[in-house]
Amino acid sequence: MKKIIYRNLATDCLKFFLLTIFTISTIIWVLQAVNYLDFVIEDGHGFFVYFNFTLLSFPKILSRIYPFAIFLSFSYILLKYEDKNELIIFWNFGIKKINFINFFIKVSFFFVIFSLLLNALIVPSAQDKARSFIRSSNLDFFESALKPKTFVDIVKNLTIYYENKNENGVLQNMFLHDKTSPNESQTTIAKTGKFEMRGNKKILVLYDGKTINNVNRKTSEFNFSKTDFNISNFSTHTTTHQKTQETSTEELVLCLLIINNLKEDIDNKIQSEINNCTLFNILNIYKGIYSRLIKPIYIIFLVAISLLLILKSKSDHTFKTYKFRVYSLGFLCIVFFESSSKFISTDLIQNLFLLMLPLILILMIYFYFLIALKVKKT
Repeated sequence: MKKIIYRNLATDCLKFFLLTIFTISTIIWVLQAVNYLDFVIEDGHGFFVYFNFTLLSFPKILSRIYPFAIFLSFSYILLKYEDKNELIIFWNFGIKKINFINFFIKVSFFFVIFSLLLNALIVPSAQDKARSFIRSSNLDFFESALKPKTFVDIVKNLTIYYENKNENGVLQNMFLHDKTSPNESQTTIAKTGKFEMRGNKKILVLYDGKTINNVNRKTSEFNFSKTDFNISNFSTHTTTHQKTQETSTEELVLCLLIINNLKEDIDNKIQSEINNCTLFNILNIYKGIYSRLIKPIYIIFLVAISLLLILKSKSDHTFKTYKFRVYSLGFLCIVFFESSSKFISTDLIQNLFLLMLPLILILMIYFYFLIALKVKKT
């Protein structure tokens, strides 16, 4: 009978958790997807790139909502059972509160494991995959991003202007300025121009104009009746290089071992193959490993905070105040846990306290349960 009670409670918590996390994450994802429209409107990427990039951002949103959904789900279900007097029935049935607490702490380990998988494997892989779509993008909506009588610079080092566009898609009175380096630039003026696809590349064909080259303050120019301007040679303003948060957890740990000389059999060649594996980036590497491997452990503590609600009955006149304190503590802890990576330093020894903090907090709250239940029993 006790197993059935525990199973029903765990099932209710899981159902409400899934409902909470997917509902909130979907709302945030939709709002974020609207902001990502800039990839099409301003940066010239196609809708295929936009769709894949936004879709692959969903795991990251899940990971951010995860702690909040855990605490809200367990605390809500426990209050729901308390309001229906079902918890009193459990205690009268012979279920000890400490056994009840032990059961839910064990259940929280499953949520920790999934959080580790999500943060350490799924999110970095999804973010790197999303960035790869941008890296391989050929700015296929570049033409639609141009506006008449407007200087447009959606790609790096290039500014384009045209006066108007006729029914055949021909751009008239064009101006292009290519700033390839501080000491080198190219300005092109053309009467007309038109975009053409040649293979997989988009080419801007210019007619009747001239190009002015400026190299080290020396100017030269030439006229043309027709010339090709390869748009694919330019890149978007969107960041395309792999960030630390997109690097796999395995590579981050390996990089950390290399930098701290903890693995002597790894040579510099392997280090050079790992993106962002430098001493200057050591702080971001520490933060990345902490967020992926240490933060999920706090979930046990959040579940334990929600279990504080069983220490008082709703018949107690201080229950409403007590409930408010528990919720306040839970939300404050979530804020602290999410921002705790800011306390990470470049010194491995100084980071040991933050690494041990989840275990310290879990032991502290468990001992509080033992003391509170013992005092109450006495």
